[in-house]
Amino acid sequence: MKDIQLYQQILGLAAPWQVESVALKPKEREIEVRVTFAETLWACPQCQKRMAIHDYEERRWRHLDSCQFKTVLVSRVPIVRCPEHGSQTVAVPWAGKYDRFSRLFERLAIDVMLECSTRGACEILGISWDEADGIKQRAVKRGLARKTPKVMARLCVDEKGMGHGHDYMTIVAQAEEGQTTVQYVGEGREQESLDAFWEGLMAEQLAGVKAIAMDMWKPYVQSTLAHVPGAAGKIVHDPFHLVKYMNEAVNEVRKSEHRRLQAQGDDILKSTRQLWLYGMENVPAKHAQRFDEIKELNLETSRAWAIKEVFRNFWRCDTAKKAGRYFGQWYSWAIRSRLEPVKKVARMCKRHLTNILTFFEHRHTNGPMEGLNNAIQGLIKKAYGYRNKERFKIDIFFHLGGLALYPIQ
Repeated sequence: MKDIQLYQQILGLAAPWQVESVALKPKEREIEVRVTFAETLWACPQCQKRMAIHDYEERRWRHLDSCQFKTVLVSRVPIVRCPEHGSQTVAVPWAGKYDRFSRLFERLAIDVMLECSTRGACEILGISWDEADGIKQRAVKRGLARKTPKVMARLCVDEKGMGHGHDYMTIVAQAEEGQTTVQYVGEGREQESLDAFWEGLMAEQLAGVKAIAMDMWKPYVQSTLAHVPGAAGKIVHDPFHLVKYMNEAVNEVRKSEHRRLQAQGDDILKSTRQLWLYGMENVPAKHAQRFDEIKELNLETSRAWAIKEVFRNFWRCDTAKKAGRYFGQWYSWAIRSRLEPVKKVARMCKRHLTNILTFFEHRHTNGPMEGLNNAIQGLIKKAYGYRNKERFKIDIFFHLGGLALYPIQ
């Protein structure tokens, strides 16, 4: 009797539901709690009209463990036959209509899966991979259904590879003070991949977008221009990607020059790849003396590095007008450098200068998205890669979507 009263309180059951019996099964390391009811008329879950019981269905739910014993709730659930909606299983207060776990257990499972891999969660909770995946899918479905449309002023757009090869996903994130959340994940990186996001927004949301950080990938730019009012002044080409292009140009110059010098028996550039990628202020102390000696030599790589460093200072300009003048001077130097990889990047920047200068108005970058990309890469490593795109999307939303995942108690 004390066990019954204890579990009645633990489960928080109220009339007409009550604990009928509690059975300990030592061999199975399981506690079976049987729940019954004292009611003859039940409401149809669809229309709430009350009617007599037509049939019963015995069901089992996994609940939170009791003293390291698996706890299972068992009950005969009434079935009513509604004239309008047909046979309907009555809702129970501790679980969703088709769930095999109590709501409290699902909350625990969600917390565990947020902290570790699905495989690790299965070992901790004593459930199968399919059961854990089902809990995760229901959580994301709940979270997405609960989202209310709102204006997202600052957005970031980027691509993310699922693994090896060219299997990309388009990701849109909202950058807010102290938090960046994934708002959309689309397959591929074509214009249609981003079109689907814009087409899912209301007119007020599209008008409320103030700045969109992205790289210079043409399909993303075209999609944004086609859907967002005034997008020409809102697209911000990300400084991170532009500096990355310059780093790649410096490395191309270094490789070409290294091959030429090696053919003459000169190994001065051997094992210096990483040194040229450092900013002037970030060169490690142990490499500083050697790097100072090399960059003072009359090398093409030294000139390319200097042009890259001056380009980094471009982002420190106060206004778009000053930045425009600074860029003109830098561009003239880069074009006269006779370094083809550097000239290529300079011309690309000039073609997109309008949306590079928007940075100085909005001060918005894809920096928050780079943090998300690192987190997504962590998910890929934790899962040992993804072969199923839908599961990849679900994991991104589960961990990075800022969704309300818990079932309602």
